Amino acid sequence: MTKTAVVILNYNGEDYLKEFLPKVLKNSSTAEIIVADNKSTDNSIDLLKKDFPTVRTILLERNYGFAEGYNKALKEVEAAYIVLLNSDIEVTPKWLLPLTKFLDNNSDYAACQPKIKDYKHRDKFEYAGASGGFIDSLGYPFCRGRIFDKIEKDTGQYDNSIDIFWATGACLMIRSDLFKKSGGLDPDFFAHMEEIDLCWRIQSLGYKIKVIPTSEVYHVGGGTLSKLSPFKTYLNFRNGLFILLKNLPMAELVVKLPIRFFLDWIAALKFIVEGKVKHGTAVWKAHFMVMEMLSLIIRKRSYVSSPPYKGMILFKYYLRRKQKFSDLQ
Repeated sequence: MTKTAVVILNYNGEDYLKEFLPKVLKNSSTAEIIVADNKSTDNSIDLLKKDFPTVRTILLERNYGFAEGYNKALKEVEAAYIVLLNSDIEVTPKWLLPLTKFLDNNSDYAACQPKIKDYKHRDKFEYAGASGGFIDSLGYPFCRGRIFDKIEKDTGQYDNSIDIFWATGACLMIRSDLFKKSGGLDPDFFAHMEEIDLCWRIQSLGYKIKVIPTSEVYHVGGGTLSKLSPFKTYLNFRNGLFILLKNLPMAELVVKLPIRFFLDWIAALKFIVEGKVKHGTAVWKAHFMVMEMLSLIIRKRSYVSSPPYKGMILFKYYLRRKQKFSDLQ
């Protein structure tokens, strides 16, 4: 068995593979590098065969999305540790060593992530993970270095390694056996926030998650689905509710879910007022889909627990103007 496998899920990412895969190969000599292809329609496969013949390729029969795509691909991977790595990430020299060394020495931790910085603005954190992810009492995710759309410059303020609630799916190292034991990524999510759901379930099993800022990577972001896409808005709002329905204790859920619905409706109206009508309607479509899938999601409530952060980030951000993670301490 390989100790570490770096698995890149690709869908029409020919340009990203061309740009970033050489550095993955150069800087990850101790790992097996695998590209799992979600039935790309571009020249990704031809590129891999021609320019990267040493890279193992797993061909999936259709585009399963992020969640189910990884689930299917990882059934064909045997390794102690698996890194879920986005195709639009530039890894740095020795990025892998601090992550593997940490899991080697800490059996009570299931997963970890590096510090994620912005590829285009290299002095700033990147939206999808920054220096570790958290979630508030209503299920709104935020990061150490990013709250909503407010992204901080990296001045070393979050270079200490701490326990986090969720690790980014853009670059997530996880123990293979625990990925499988927890049920893997939920395919009903398709894409976006499925890693938060996974990390919540892992912690309900009694394991912990850490950010290791001595490991650093750079993320382009929006490589598969742009932040400007109404479909991404739909997925974020729908999946945010899925997470609560699956993981919150019932006593908390009956109180918090109506509040979350109300706040989502306000967000939808805000989109419309700003002229982003498609994004506003995407929020309502998300709510309709949650109602349609309610019984299915409820049946998935295997492990439940309360998130450790008790505050409401929405109110702190907009009313108290606490827009940096350090302001929340």
